[in-house]
Amino acid sequence: MFKSFDEKIALAIEKVNSLKEEKATLERKVTLLEEQLDEKNQEVERLSSEKASAKDQVESILKLLETLDIK
Repeated sequence: MFKSFDEKIALAIEKVNSLKEEKATLERKVTLLEEQLDEKNQEVERLSSEKASAKDQVESILKLLETLDIK
């Protein structure tokens, strides 16, 4: 009976250790994904800024063309 109990404890310890390793792996993956998400958010922000700048430039050019009154 004690052997069975010892085996159950050993299996439980193995399972706990396995779960700890899995948790650590998942935490590393989450950290990596959060870093990638931050990078993508920064890229989106940069592209949005570039888009706004390009729009402003086009609008300025169009206003200049209107003032030229080309026929």
